[in-house]
Amino acid sequence: MKNISYLVPLFFLLLFGVGFSLSVNAQEIKGIVHELESSQRLREVTVKNLRTNESTETDAEGNFTISGKINDLLTFNQPGYEVDTAFIYQEGVQRIYLVRDSKSIVIDEIVISRLTDSRLAAEIEKAKNEGQVTEASQTRGGLRLSLSRLFGRQSKMARKNLDLLLEEQNNRKVDRLFSEQAIRAVIPLTVTEMALFREQFRPSLEFIETASPEDLRVYILDSYSKFKSKK
Repeated sequence: MKNISYLVPLFFLLLFGVGFSLSVNAQEIKGIVHELESSQRLREVTVKNLRTNESTETDAEGNFTISGKINDLLTFNQPGYEVDTAFIYQEGVQRIYLVRDSKSIVIDEIVISRLTDSRLAAEIEKAKNEGQVTEASQTRGGLRLSLSRLFGRQSKMARKNLDLLLEEQNNRKVDRLFSEQAIRAVIPLTVTEMALFREQFRPSLEFIETASPEDLRVYILDSYSKFKSKK
């Protein structure tokens, strides 16, 4: 009987342990696909997880659910729109905005925040090319300063857009490590406090690129002390 009494708790421990493992591994990614310019929801967009090769389609309201987890890459494909790739680095409903083929977009801060990482990178390269102030000389070789590019409206706008695009890209790099999950693992914050804390104490890209996990932990604790002292 003693042996049985020891086995029973062990059985339940194993049973609950297996159940916990299944609940952690059975993760899903949920999202909504929109058209960038109109914010209209898009149906029948093919969504594919590049890690698992699993595919699904958005429903009539643009919603999709697919097996996946943080750090997965999803592709989005629909005729008439540019194929896009989204890197999943945070929890919650993912909002994806697709761009129509061969359609230039007017850049502003709202549009930039809606771009996926792959689209953001493409727009950065486009802005770099359009904002160049030098061009190859056809007669003398090498590069020469182009006044039309230096003072042209399109070129000036491209250089302005480039600053906004690069700032957004840098913020995303920081936010992937200065994430809600990383912060909650160190300090207790409400949903409202979390948004304010991340905005007020977002570290620099230079710090994030060199900081160890312990450096980040110390930074969060120090920032939390400053955050609480202001309240």
